[in-house]
Amino acid sequence: MRCFLRRSLIAATFLLVFMFITLAIWTPKDLEMEEAQHWAEDIGLQQLQADWNLHSLRNLTNATNVLSISYHYFAGIPPFKKKFLTVGLCSVKRKKGNYLLETLRSIFEQSTREELNEMVVVVHLADPDQEWNAQVVANIAKGFPHEILLGHLLVIHAPHEYYPSLEGLKQNFNDAKDRVKFRSKQNVDYAYLMNFAANLSTYYLMIEDDVRCAKNFFSLIRRVLESQKRSYWVTLEFSKLGYIGKLYHSSDLPQLSRFLLLFYQEMPCDWLLGHFRLLLTQKEVIRFKPSLFQHIGLYSSFQGTANKLKDEDFEENPNMFPDNPPADMITDIASFENYLPYKAYTNSEEYFWGKAPSAGNSFTIVFKQPACILHIQIQTGSEKHHEDYLRSGLVELGTQKKTDGKGCNMYTSIGLFEKGNFDRQGLENIAASAPECIRIVVTRDQTEWLVIRSIRIWTKPSP
Repeated sequence: MRCFLRRSLIAATFLLVFMFITLAIWTPKDLEMEEAQHWAEDIGLQQLQADWNLHSLRNLTNATNVLSISYHYFAGIPPFKKKFLTVGLCSVKRKKGNYLLETLRSIFEQSTREELNEMVVVVHLADPDQEWNAQVVANIAKGFPHEILLGHLLVIHAPHEYYPSLEGLKQNFNDAKDRVKFRSKQNVDYAYLMNFAANLSTYYLMIEDDVRCAKNFFSLIRRVLESQKRSYWVTLEFSKLGYIGKLYHSSDLPQLSRFLLLFYQEMPCDWLLGHFRLLLTQKEVIRFKPSLFQHIGLYSSFQGTANKLKDEDFEENPNMFPDNPPADMITDIASFENYLPYKAYTNSEEYFWGKAPSAGNSFTIVFKQPACILHIQIQTGSEKHHEDYLRSGLVELGTQKKTDGKGCNMYTSIGLFEKGNFDRQGLENIAASAPECIRIVVTRDQTEWLVIRSIRIWTKPSP
């Protein structure tokens, strides 16, 4: 009981601090805000992670109550109609190199006109040097006048007077003072960018100002979102590097921006974002391959130090990205814990894990609508559980979907698993009608459990 009371008191303290931020404008001279921040520092972020829960964090504020900040509009105006996706990035003056124009060029060149009509790119020029900002705006206006006029590109600036103090900061992790100041300001830069973008679109994608994009990244992300409709997520990741290719629900941005402000001097932004994900009870990282964004900068925005990080999973033309049309998963193989059947179909790092299957057990994908299938790729086993692969099995295409939606009445075998994997192309003419099911059939008892790591399906577009 004593432990429970202590935990409840700690959680309540953080809720009060967070509510205070919701109701107040952040200013450098706000003494009460500084006191609230000190309470949070004394308790510690690890304790916060343990005691804060999903319900309390999600209901602290209404998503429309954003911070009261007067932004400067350097170029463009906010869209009149809510978009599907906002792509946000911050940029500051670098000692060596500048990649912002190249990044913007990649975004627009790798997107179709239809994709751009559902997307807005927001650039936060966050440097206090107004001469530099003006020069960058002139370069952007010269390089992308068409995108600005059509409402695809917006350039903003949050004035310096809205920033908290960047002096006398805590030197966590033995970071030097200039490093702490840089990363603390960066947290505020991102917070104000997210705050601005909260009501522009349904989803929000954060990238950095030195990236190259995969072709049609917008449509690929949208396809992934279709496959994630059944699963709960806070952050989806389309690159493993830094703060590149991280996707959020725009409705979470007000809470996330306040979270970054509350702990702006504690740690780098990508670390804080990991804590935010955990606080909203997404325990595991959900990252998709191939990566859709590549880091191209050769020098860091901090002191111009060499920074040659690359994402080896990046593909500029990801032809192998599957379609995976909407479907239900049906299986008589008992699932282990929360390794549920649909996770094999999400194209993320999640997977299905079932207890030892017997001959005759099956795993069936039942499509919402018939699909003209071109290519099927199924992988079983995993790096952590490399013995849990399908020892013996076959794949079938099904037609004449049952009235209860739990499979099909007619099946045609299209091949066997080899060493736990199945990969076959040229399937468009196998069945007389468009398949409505794909069934994996276990053909021999096995003592090992079964991991279905991924099910990837490519289809022919509807006419």
